[in-house]
Amino acid sequence: MGQTDSFVNGSEIDPTRATSVDLNRRAFVGIAAAAATGVGTAASALGQPATPPLGRPHPPLVAEDDPGIVVERVEAAGPDAVTAYAAWPVHARANAPSVVVIMHLWGVDASIRDVVRRFAKAGFAAIAPDLYARFGAPSGDNGSDVATFRPYAKRLDRARYDGDARAAAMWLATKFPSTKTGIVGFCMGGRIAMLAAIDNDGVFCAVCPFYGPLNDVKPEELRIPICGSYGARDSGIPAESVRAFTEELLVPNDIRIYDDAGHAFFDDQRSAFVPAAAADAWKRTVAFLGKYAGQPNP
Repeated sequence: MGQTDSFVNGSEIDPTRATSVDLNRRAFVGIAAAAATGVGTAASALGQPATPPLGRPHPPLVAEDDPGIVVERVEAAGPDAVTAYAAWPVHARANAPSVVVIMHLWGVDASIRDVVRRFAKAGFAAIAPDLYARFGAPSGDNGSDVATFRPYAKRLDRARYDGDARAAAMWLATKFPSTKTGIVGFCMGGRIAMLAAIDNDGVFCAVCPFYGPLNDVKPEELRIPICGSYGARDSGIPAESVRAFTEELLVPNDIRIYDDAGHAFFDDQRSAFVPAAAADAWKRTVAFLGKYAGQPNP
């Protein structure tokens, strides 16, 4: 159906193996220092209270029953109905800024659901369409076996995930009629977010990929501002390719490559997590969306 996605042509990135182990002294010191500060500092930098150690499965940074947000599992109508996980501030107004969150390889797992709630806690309406739902994929919570999820990822079709992203944005626009919507994605979702932004001209106001693969993404085709976060130690997305991509952008951009980070550095449920890089990337992303989607609702 639709365009054959290049994900099926061997360009996928294994998030469990894409971080280089060839550490220089500067990177090693940065990682060691971040680990030594403990979870309290990491959580504080993320704007959240202290939690059990990050970088492994842990309780959410923003709970589903947080009194400041509303959480719902919803269905967004598009070419095909798509189930989604949504959250927004309890007092959100019609002009609340919003964001579509595109999942990583593990699906709409505990990490992605927490991101949706964190956006809501930060004042955005947020929704994550479940791109695997129509395939009957298992839950990605605590998932670590790429082989389990790769077959579902290979079934993703550009025309369909474009439609799912657009349907999620339309769901937000129906609930919050004056909203402006950004799109954020992680790992394969970062690439999907960029392609969806290109293919759905006028739907999104900004795109924010976290270590999104750049294959098939033509920088000159992006017509909205982009805030990208990448790791210098990501063996699947060389820093040189990120710099070359940035040089060809024709839109306002904030692309940062973190020296001490590898692939999936934002995923605080798994071992690739790098606290300092994750905290800074989150701060930049929220500020960028605030600039282009509008200031978050209190």
